[in-house]
Amino acid sequence: MKQHFTSVWTREPRTSRSPALSRDQIVRAAMELLDAEGLDALSMRRLGARLGSGATSIYWHVANKDELLELVMDEVFGKVPLPDPSVIGWRDTASVFAYGLRATLFAHPWAAALIGTRPALGPNAMELAAQLLRTFTLAGFKGLEQDYASSALMSYVLGATTPELTWRRITNTGEMSAEKVLATMRPLVQKASRNHPELAARHAEYYGTEIDVETTRLLSFDFGLMCFLDGLQARLGQAHPEHEAGRVETADPRKA
Repeated sequence: MKQHFTSVWTREPRTSRSPALSRDQIVRAAMELLDAEGLDALSMRRLGARLGSGATSIYWHVANKDELLELVMDEVFGKVPLPDPSVIGWRDTASVFAYGLRATLFAHPWAAALIGTRPALGPNAMELAAQLLRTFTLAGFKGLEQDYASSALMSYVLGATTPELTWRRITNTGEMSAEKVLATMRPLVQKASRNHPELAARHAEYYGTEIDVETTRLLSFDFGLMCFLDGLQARLGQAHPEHEAGRVETADPRKA
């Protein structure tokens, strides 16, 4: 059967018969519910109860739950900072985006599971996409490589951050402290790595020192991000030797 994709952003807004309830109120309440209880807790019925109205009132503003999720996802994208790359340069702009998206996902961990599952066509998502395009155009990428660079940056942040979200869920909800997780894992790792002495010795070093898990994860994220950006810069240098230190000589758009 042929499927047709729709989006809340591409249809005409509905005329509400519930003037006491606005779409902004609905999105705000949905975000609060998601932040407090997670993705599985969201339903039109529960959202209506939170707003003090029936689910029918919500349907005057959104056709279904998918549309609601599009709205809250765009709200999330609106919280990711992305400065003007012509002011601070493409590398710093990409770094600000990466750290901003990481922090936003920490604040709204349910959002990680939604990215890529539905069209990102809202105004905040479009602004982010346009600014990333400007960023990698300024860097010197051309054509499809501009899109590949943006996609790879997003993929790196999601890939690096998703395990951190799981760790935080386990350790921050009282299921198990970070210290207990490490203590539980130690004998398991020792047994699993008994045929790999180099790996066993490496893990033994961890347990022989006091580990600040949050700092270690932050340093790991930064290491990966710098390697990623160095790789982009090296690729630019191979394709365009005139690009030095990641900088492209272009006309200043502010003087146009």
